[in-house]
Amino acid sequence: MTGLLFRRFIWFFPVIIVISLITFALMKLAPGGPWDRDAESKQVDPRTQKLLDQRFGLDRPLPEQYLRYMVGYINAKGSFECGVVCGNLGPSYRQRGKNVQDIFFGVPEGDGRNFFHSKFGYSLRLGLLSMSFAVFVGIPMGVISALRHNTSVDYLITLVTNVGVAVPSFVVAFFAIIVLAVGLHLIPVVQKSWSGLTPWIVPAMVFGFGTLAQTARFTRSAMLEVMSQEFIRAARSKGLGERVVIWKHTVRNMLIPVVTNLGPALVGLITGSIVIENIFGIPGIGRDFVLSIGNRDYPLIMGTTLLYAVLIVLGNLSVDLLYGLIDPRVRSE
Repeated sequence: MTGLLFRRFIWFFPVIIVISLITFALMKLAPGGPWDRDAESKQVDPRTQKLLDQRFGLDRPLPEQYLRYMVGYINAKGSFECGVVCGNLGPSYRQRGKNVQDIFFGVPEGDGRNFFHSKFGYSLRLGLLSMSFAVFVGIPMGVISALRHNTSVDYLITLVTNVGVAVPSFVVAFFAIIVLAVGLHLIPVVQKSWSGLTPWIVPAMVFGFGTLAQTARFTRSAMLEVMSQEFIRAARSKGLGERVVIWKHTVRNMLIPVVTNLGPALVGLITGSIVIENIFGIPGIGRDFVLSIGNRDYPLIMGTTLLYAVLIVLGNLSVDLLYGLIDPRVRSE
């Protein structure tokens, strides 16, 4: 198991380098630049653009720009400014005086503020709550659907999961706002505060609905496959109770393939919250990422992409850990 994790961890650095190179190349190939317009959408004169290029090193060759961002450079004072390798994601071009890591992880001043009140904390909170909703509702739905195979309960759950897979989350979000906010007035159209759990219930359920449907369908298929195995019939023939057969033998073996789907699903919920954050007005990193693309804020684009890449790699690594905990064969190998 240790060898497997070590091999997966070794791939971490090549993956990050490749993703950073692709993102850097796409940014440079895109038309326009960060100084085309100022904060008031006014045209920036060429002399000012040239000075800004010199200040941020954008007048240098592309390979040097990439190395300056990733590794570091010698500043005007003669000291070394470390780059991404030291956790420095660079200064934002639009949010003057702020580094990208401060934008992501900075906690606003105020009583009771903590990490979860940072922009990344808001995105992480939305992803974790959505994943909790998907897991704690989706897995039982899949188990019930498999145990009630070819009954009305199975057909109803299958219908719900098919809708969840087919309908995009932003469509569900607009429908929820129209019905719950405009029609029934159960939630505000514009959420002013995101403190506590109540404001997160609807966004988390909306965002996690698609993952819930996928988890339920995956659980149902895995459950039916395990229930048809020879060792399940052998357990029943030995006189074991149905509850023992289902929960001790069937569900545990069913979880092995289901867990492999949960890791990427969790990462997808954290990194794919851009649209939901903008619809519900959640102050996460998704809104800044959308604005950074339009503003050509290169450090913010690179920082968001690299952060998502790290989360994806760590998510896959966590799946390997869970897989080893559930399946002893993986630990022995």
